[in-house]
Amino acid sequence: MHAQDTDTDTDTRLRGPAVWALVLTGVASFMAALDNLVVTTALPAIREDLGGRLEDLEWTVNAYTLTFAVLLLFGSALGDRFGRRRLFTVGLAVFTAASAAAALSPGIDALIAARAVQGVGAAVMMPLTLTLLTAAVPAARRGMALGIYGAVTGLAVASGPLIGGSLTEHISWQWIFWLNVPIGLAVIPLARLRLAESTVPGARLDVTGTLLVSGGLFGIVYALVNANSEGWTSAPVLTGLIAGTALVAAFVRHGFVHPDPMLPMRLFRDRGFLGINLAGLLMFLGMFGSIFLLSQFLQGVAGYSPTEAGLRMLPWTGMPMIVAPLAGILSDRIGGRPVVAAGLAFQALGLGWFAAILSADVSYAAQLPPLILSGIGMALYFAPAANVLMSTVAVADQGKASGTNNALREVGGALGVAVLASVFSAQGGYETPQAFTDGTVPALWIGAGAVAVAAALALLVPRRTPKTAPAAPSSPAGRAPGAPAAVDKVPAAG
Repeated sequence: MHAQDTDTDTDTRLRGPAVWALVLTGVASFMAALDNLVVTTALPAIREDLGGRLEDLEWTVNAYTLTFAVLLLFGSALGDRFGRRRLFTVGLAVFTAASAAAALSPGIDALIAARAVQGVGAAVMMPLTLTLLTAAVPAARRGMALGIYGAVTGLAVASGPLIGGSLTEHISWQWIFWLNVPIGLAVIPLARLRLAESTVPGARLDVTGTLLVSGGLFGIVYALVNANSEGWTSAPVLTGLIAGTALVAAFVRHGFVHPDPMLPMRLFRDRGFLGINLAGLLMFLGMFGSIFLLSQFLQGVAGYSPTEAGLRMLPWTGMPMIVAPLAGILSDRIGGRPVVAAGLAFQALGLGWFAAILSADVSYAAQLPPLILSGIGMALYFAPAANVLMSTVAVADQGKASGTNNALREVGGALGVAVLASVFSAQGGYETPQAFTDGTVPALWIGAGAVAVAAALALLVPRRTPKTAPAAPSSPAGRAPGAPAAVDKVPAAG
């Protein structure tokens, strides 16, 4: 059927590409976000099967986190230069193949290498999901679509320990990786057929900037995730912190003086862009660090199995499925800033409530209210945060903005685990349930304080409408309004 030049027919045609973009990017984002934490509850089984020292087990987690964090900006730049759909498909293929390699690993070293390659694929794929989705969805419906996307991503981050524990306990640890393979194989051809291609005209790869920020973030994240095992004053940790900070400072200067930098520092002159990115970093600091400790509390102190502990976390982790889509619609009506700020405030109150009631013999009934409040807060944050971020930048900068935001969140998560675990070690330990509680309580207060600061920073975001490109005289069928001012192509098959 040929397209008719009527508003009704145009609106109908726009729904198909938008729905496909939401489904495909949501599935890919879920897989990438899930692998941040899915391995944690499987580590004992991996050690029993493959052997290895404690440091080797840590690297099965850190190899993914580090490569993911340091290559996110580069992955976004590759998409702008060579095609977002093309690089999204390449990243997904790398991630899927590395997942199969991880499941087939004959030893711990092979598993660590596969996890690092997984991180490379996720770093290319993840930032492009948000750019592709924003381009495909009409501006009037973007808040709802990004709210669903945020709910899926937030659920993946929070449910990682539950899914990993359940698969390990009831099948085998290899299935935490096998799970990605059939999903990836299904999404790859659909992405090629159903997503529109786009590039940024004249986009160039900033090799110098990429090396500076990759080296800098690697040094800082490496130091943070190894500080507990090697000591904050050890040579590797101090070297990573000092060298990493120096490289990041050089990257910041590069962003001001280079004529076409990978991340123009002018973006941070926007109060909203600065506020939402700092808020995201602190949100992940408090959330990741707290989940890391509370999941261990439920197992080590309360005596639950990994699956049982994950199930008891569902009032927190499952809340995005219920609240986030509604929060996305709410943000369309009243704006994203108050919804994000309220969500962060609820999350901070929930963590503070946990810190106030936590004891070695606390009942699960007493934990339910802060679990629910934290879940509502997390859902309210994830739902409109992506839309708020995209509204602070011009459409040509959305790929860079997405990569920056994701990288800062990863750094925030690593910082949260490092800082809260250090507080835990200084105030308590694993010796007895009471010692574990004594260490967890002050760490939770730190996490609550970080998220409370994030709520205040979210208020820096001004009320505004999204920055969009001027409307073109005409656009090809299947292109959503508000799509980036780029070289767009209609999907090969409708």
